[in-house]
Amino acid sequence: MSVQQSRTATSPLKLPLQHRFASELEGCCVPWQGAEVPHPAILEYNHALAEELGLPETLNSDEGARLLCGMTIPEGCRPVAQAYAGHQFGNFVPQLGDGRALLLGELTDREGRLRDLHLKGSGPTPFSRGGDGKAGLGPVLREYLMGEAMHALGIPTTRALAVVATGEWVQRETRSPGAVLARIAASHLRVGSFEYLAHRCDWALLERLAEHAIERHDPDLAGDPDRFFRLLERVTERQVDLVARWMGIGFIHGVMNTDNMTLSGETIDYGPCAFMDSYHPDTVFSSIDRYGRYAYGNQPNILQWNLARFAEALLPLIDRDDIDRAVARATELVNEVPQRYRTAWLAVMRRKLGLLQAQADDEALIRDLLQLMQEQEVDFTLCFRHLGAAADGDRAPLRALFRAPEPLDAWLARWQQRLASEDTAPEQRRETMRHADPVYVPRNHKVEEALEAAVGQGDPGPLHRLMEVLADPFTVRPGLEDWAQPAPPAFGPYQTFCGT
Repeated sequence: MSVQQSRTATSPLKLPLQHRFASELEGCCVPWQGAEVPHPAILEYNHALAEELGLPETLNSDEGARLLCGMTIPEGCRPVAQAYAGHQFGNFVPQLGDGRALLLGELTDREGRLRDLHLKGSGPTPFSRGGDGKAGLGPVLREYLMGEAMHALGIPTTRALAVVATGEWVQRETRSPGAVLARIAASHLRVGSFEYLAHRCDWALLERLAEHAIERHDPDLAGDPDRFFRLLERVTERQVDLVARWMGIGFIHGVMNTDNMTLSGETIDYGPCAFMDSYHPDTVFSSIDRYGRYAYGNQPNILQWNLARFAEALLPLIDRDDIDRAVARATELVNEVPQRYRTAWLAVMRRKLGLLQAQADDEALIRDLLQLMQEQEVDFTLCFRHLGAAADGDRAPLRALFRAPEPLDAWLARWQQRLASEDTAPEQRRETMRHADPVYVPRNHKVEEALEAAVGQGDPGPLHRLMEVLADPFTVRPGLEDWAQPAPPAFGPYQTFCGT
């Protein structure tokens, strides 16, 4: 290990941190501490999340900045860098780990849920693989923004407690101010966490990790003789639901490696992610996804592929006496993923179309609309939002999105006939569609404008304004018309970078 551990002072601030992962899973982590930085300062503080976690207001302070960048730690805290492996773009890397991150410990929120407090960009660790362990302000602010936007959209997600400037410069594609993200998650257990131990054939520690995951996320399974297979089922259910929700809002994660797939079913690591404007299943934004492995339309396939890797890691626990039987059971479950996903996706899309009662021809109706949108390069978010107005009799906004609206008119006739087949009250349908079809999503050009102002000009105003808009994504508000529109043609092709 070429990285030298820095000395970290004890913070006078008191936080009710536990250290379950550090205590229970030695071998899955390395005790480590954050690097010293010149001038830590809190740039963004998530007051609503802090209240949810029951954290003291004193954390939003100069001393809190030192703690939340890793320079100081609360008394009794046992920070660790977590070890994990992962399939990155389909290629297995046996050791990745928290190269620039620390798990400070676990907090119990006001609802009794255990949640991780994690620092990202806090300096190099033994897993850094030659990197400097730092993070730039732009990507950190992007993750803060995207996590809060997804939370408001009702998508399970990690969230940022704070963005802390470090007072130093970080060199990536360009030179930028350094920052640390203080992240909150249901846990940081990943598919790659299990791959790490399975690759090493450390079956005893693998079992301890699985028991830890069950205690954390599925405590009702504790003691169940078939609990490890049922853990696979539960993770499958959560991830199927998550990806179906992504697809329903036009979200592209961009880097669905197995180390970015959580057991909790939360979205994690907002690197090259983005939202589609015009609908096309082949949409890719990530600069490193040259062959479209993680394109929008391929996300369900990658979901199944990643779950297969999780199943492989769990095989020795699923059936200790008969590995062939374990393979057969796991294979059957993984083969069910496309149908499970289809069911979840149809449920999401039915709500977007105002269909409250399932019927056999719904999938054809949905896919035909998507095909029309693709052919005419129609904006994904606006199309579904204007569909709500069409349900109330105003087709003009929706028709205006299509270069040639005649095929849409034919589709609308089918859709209206389908709506008439239900005994659903118009108010119920209207409310369902309003909460399924957002007005405001993080439009890529607005995100870039906000980040450029915050990082390039030192003006956080546009970022704060954008976050205010995205905090209530389903309610039309006068004066915010510009935030609901796709990027102008001058914005050009959009590309994202990993960053954090």
